[in-house]
Amino acid sequence: MTFTDTAASTNSRSNDASALSLDLLLSNLPGAVYRCLNDPEWTMEFISAGMERLTGYPASAFIGEHSLSFASLIHPDDRAKVADDTNAAIRDRRAYQLSYRITNASGQMRWAWEQGAAVYDERGAVVALEGFIADITVLRRADMLALEQASLLDKAHDAIFVMDMSARITYWNKGAERLYGWSAEEARGQHMPDLLCDDHAVYSEAWHNALQEGEWSGELSQHRRDGCTMQADTRWTVVPANAAAGVPQKILVISTDISERKSNEARIHRLAYFDALTELPNRASLMDHLRRALIGSARSRKYGALMFCDLDNFKTLNDTHGHAAGDVLLQAVARRLENSVREADMVARLGGDEFVILVPPEEDTMAGAVHQAETVAAKIVAAMSAPFQLADFMYTVSTSVGVTMISGMTDTVESALKQADTAMYQAKAAGRNTFRFFDPAMQAAWSARSELETGLRRALRNHEFMLNYQPQLDGASRVIGAEALLRWRQPNGDVLYPTEFIKAAEETNLIVEIGRWVLGTACAELANWQRNPATRHLSLSVNVSARQFVEPDFVAMTQEILAATGVDPHGLKFELTETLVVTDFAHTVQTMETLRRLGITFSLDDFGTGYSSLAYLRKLPLDQLKIDYSFMRDVLTNGNDASIVRSIIALGGSLGLQVIAEGVETAGQREFLSEAGCYGFQGYLYEKALSGERFAAYAAGVH
Repeated sequence: MTFTDTAASTNSRSNDASALSLDLLLSNLPGAVYRCLNDPEWTMEFISAGMERLTGYPASAFIGEHSLSFASLIHPDDRAKVADDTNAAIRDRRAYQLSYRITNASGQMRWAWEQGAAVYDERGAVVALEGFIADITVLRRADMLALEQASLLDKAHDAIFVMDMSARITYWNKGAERLYGWSAEEARGQHMPDLLCDDHAVYSEAWHNALQEGEWSGELSQHRRDGCTMQADTRWTVVPANAAAGVPQKILVISTDISERKSNEARIHRLAYFDALTELPNRASLMDHLRRALIGSARSRKYGALMFCDLDNFKTLNDTHGHAAGDVLLQAVARRLENSVREADMVARLGGDEFVILVPPEEDTMAGAVHQAETVAAKIVAAMSAPFQLADFMYTVSTSVGVTMISGMTDTVESALKQADTAMYQAKAAGRNTFRFFDPAMQAAWSARSELETGLRRALRNHEFMLNYQPQLDGASRVIGAEALLRWRQPNGDVLYPTEFIKAAEETNLIVEIGRWVLGTACAELANWQRNPATRHLSLSVNVSARQFVEPDFVAMTQEILAATGVDPHGLKFELTETLVVTDFAHTVQTMETLRRLGITFSLDDFGTGYSSLAYLRKLPLDQLKIDYSFMRDVLTNGNDASIVRSIIALGGSLGLQVIAEGVETAGQREFLSEAGCYGFQGYLYEKALSGERFAAYAAGVH
């Protein structure tokens, strides 16, 4: 064999191998490769074996003299479009992509997808079409199913949307468009909480529960595109991830607008539990709240109150001006009652002119609850006494209020209502326009307190208060000053001490006016001493209550009294309690500094009995510590009291403060104090509190 023969043989074998390799490649493609003429029948010049899988006919059936026309397999309804799209691509000298139906050898319809392009000769004429055809029936059916499902979802009345795990909206049906107002294009990609949610805390809880449990359902307040708020009944379902299909985990949301239902429910609830005329809670609502309050009270052991209010002579208005005027009055009374009670209290209308106030059990003690009930009842009686404007005339009406204290440990709904009603009739029997407690002991206590308050107001008005002055002496038994002590001389001659009335004065806020009188009277007395050479060196200590000291105008009031009396403020000393100091430390220090610049000095009264703390003691602008009489009483027999007294004296010395002891009654007590380093004394060992005239004589006589 010659070399040339050998080469030819080798090339022949190589071409055969390439052809086999190409055939194998074409047979493994998911479709058929073709070359055909650009004629109406798409006459095939070449077609790969994949055509048999697509059409059911062997590739050879499309080649030859009596070949099968591929165009004849295309569904009649699709042929025109296939031809038009192909010709348009040829004209534009671009590739074409086609989707159409064919009928296979078994008579079944299949979907084909084709991509191809024209082959041109050197003159630009089309000599053939070449391309690739694949069976996409499965994909097409999946697309059709997805479209059908999407269409069904769009026809659903409910809003249906899908969120990814970042709460971004990925699907938004027509129902969502109708319900919320945003189109699918606008909603997709939006952060659901920012787009819809009013309460992000509720949304976060729903999200957490859905991820934890796999689903969540509940009611959400959401807003629409137009800004309106709606109530939605919502179900969230977690759709697990499908790794094989490349589908991530998502949350499917189905929401139904229940705004109208909620509105109807609210109207029904209002009709059932609220009075149509006054819009107050009605009897049913009161009974429910009272029952709950008593159950809660039984657990917490706290106390509250129930009040019956009945308008006095309401029938007269109806008889003289008609029921319309009576209705207007009831509406006005309802509003005035609401404005007279605390936010936590409940005002209800039982019917007619009967109203009930529930003061919920919130007080730890019965005494505290009684005080709170008294305050509320007094405000109601006072508020009702003011005239009402009814149309074109004014009308005055009073009210009788019955009060009973309630506790879940002893009371029932029925007993509480009966007792309050009984107390209301007691108020009417007492002359109307007042209130009465059901419990006789409480009523007696309240009556006594009310009488005391009335007496205090009378005392201020009629100058029944007076000041006595207890001498203060130094180690040499020289008078160095006095403490002003308040007394109340009643019209019958009895004298009351502060322990008998100061607490009531503080609770009624009369302490401010009483304190003003005390300071003015004390300054006038001190000014008299300062004009006498024998007493001009004396200081005068005045007790200042916490309630008085925190008044915004306390400094201005003090300056006004100083100017009016002409007293030298360097002789004036304010005694403050530890309780006052720690109530508002910053404000106390600021006020003390301001007064000290005027010349007033300060003594810390009752030191050691309250909240003694070096932390605040060293920051206060004090001049004196006062040892409380409670320590002095047993200082000679009680080691603890003795240690406390010594510590206070030592502390005062280390801080550069004077120390004075009150309640010094025996020589032994005085000797103990002197040995401990205390040289200021006040007590019966020397003298009791004296009138201003007798004190001046006492001080001058000692000197």
